[in-house]
Amino acid sequence: MSIQRIGATTTGTGGQALPFCQATIANGFVFVSGQVPMDEDGVMVDGGVVPQTHKVIENLTAILAKVGCTLEDVVKANVWLDDARDFHAFNRVYTSYFGNAPPARACVQSPMMIDCKVEIECIALIPQV
Repeated sequence: MSIQRIGATTTGTGGQALPFCQATIANGFVFVSGQVPMDEDGVMVDGGVVPQTHKVIENLTAILAKVGCTLEDVVKANVWLDDARDFHAFNRVYTSYFGNAPPARACVQSPMMIDCKVEIECIALIPQV
């Protein structure tokens, strides 16, 4: 089994080094680390769960693209919401990306390690060429 790490040097707010990679490839799957609504400069997106969910999914999409995947290749997503009252607004945004054939998913309410409303990690199957 070969393992490949994508984006091994990850930085957070203020350029702080974070101890994980963006994704790991193993046995034809890509395991994407939990993504939060942070832009390329390490700044959190403001405005609540809707804009933050858009940014998180944009971050997932960019990481998946590095290994030739799209959201259609995602087979499992794990979601953490800071506030259960955001569940319906989150689902509207999530559905706009995953449509009528979403992946298997878990969604829980949990306090976040940083000041954000949502975090998503996913597993995708790399398409065979």
